[in-house]
Amino acid sequence: MPLLPDTIRRVDELVARAQCHGRVPALVAAIIRDGEPVHVSGAGEPPPDADTQFRIGSITKTMTAALVLVLRDEGGLALDDPLGRHLPDAPFDGVTLRHLLGHVSGLQREPEGEWWERSAGVDLERFLETLIPEKIAYPPYRSYHYSNLGYGLLGAVLTRLTGQPWRDLVAARVLDPLGMTRTTYHPTEPFARGYMVHPWHDTLREEPRHDAGAMAPAGQLWSTASDLLRWAAFLADPQPSVLAAATVTEMCAPAVISDLDSWSAGHGLGIELWRRGERVFVGHRGSMPGYQAMLAVHRPTRTGVVAFANAYTMHGGGIDRIGFDVLDAVLDGEPAASPAPWQPAAVPPADVEPLTGRWWWMGIEFQASWDALTGELVMTSPSVRADTWRFTPDGSDRWRCRSGTNDGEVLLARREGGTVVALDIATFVFSRDPWPAL
Repeated sequence: MPLLPDTIRRVDELVARAQCHGRVPALVAAIIRDGEPVHVSGAGEPPPDADTQFRIGSITKTMTAALVLVLRDEGGLALDDPLGRHLPDAPFDGVTLRHLLGHVSGLQREPEGEWWERSAGVDLERFLETLIPEKIAYPPYRSYHYSNLGYGLLGAVLTRLTGQPWRDLVAARVLDPLGMTRTTYHPTEPFARGYMVHPWHDTLREEPRHDAGAMAPAGQLWSTASDLLRWAAFLADPQPSVLAAATVTEMCAPAVISDLDSWSAGHGLGIELWRRGERVFVGHRGSMPGYQAMLAVHRPTRTGVVAFANAYTMHGGGIDRIGFDVLDAVLDGEPAASPAPWQPAAVPPADVEPLTGRWWWMGIEFQASWDALTGELVMTSPSVRADTWRFTPDGSDRWRCRSGTNDGEVLLARREGGTVVALDIATFVFSRDPWPAL
């Protein structure tokens, strides 16, 4: 569904003001809803379009993390494997792959040597030779500490396990299956040159575009607004052929809170999390010399934004601010999708119908209903604020919850003389009587 004219005007205004006041040569933002691109807004001279490549920086990490989870799902590794199991030459005792994914490994932020983002990278063997025990800044999982080095190590693990270079893996397992043909290891025309803007007289200096070598898994890739929207759509509604939906949800679950003062930001497994009011966005920010990038997705509404700028600095809040503002403008300005029409359902199976109806627990009313479309038993409470529990069959008179506070718990139907008299959810017994005898 296309955006409303007022929303388009608001987004275009936000982008134009951010490019002007931020003092960046070019800025582009693009929006996706329900898997479809709905608007692209560019500002600058000339304004970039949806096919202009920019460097995406650390958004690359989300794809490296996805590759790790692909191998986990295929049985090639476990997230709690010690790093040394896959990289015996890494002198970091106690660090696991999960720690690295969530930036709680305690590793310092950068590898040894010159600043890797602005210098030619080294090959994998040289990278591993530079590892020293002193790169541990904190004990693992003591606190959040962002580490580019950690993602270089994850890329090394992927290469050691598969025998394939990281650049080939990310193309074969992520980019090609999603049709991201304009997301590349090196820039391909048309691409925006990246600049440093002089702080006092607004002149430009073009920045180098080095190959990051062994640190490529932390920030090497280039992409376009059109292409990166495909990745945003995937994070909102995954393709199982690339990565299972449950695994993407696992990536987007908080592993650590990175903002302990207000709890407005956190990190999952390769994914940044941000709270804006009552909404939580997932994605990642990125920067490399001459470039800034932003990817943010609101998964419940399958709405996302990507934004790029070709300057290392941006006055007035940076690329993340424009990304958040654009996403808020769309979510605030657009009507929610119309619900599907109600239709009568088939009669529940004979063993399910006795489970439906009114149940009580500690004087609180609950209702169990049958969802014929999904084949689930659904429990809600009309009297208290409670989430919805959806149960799938897991044996005779046995159901497994797949949502809410009882996610993963088992419901057992208790029978007496063939009649269902109680539902037992993790020892919480629900009866037909609001005031059962002790």
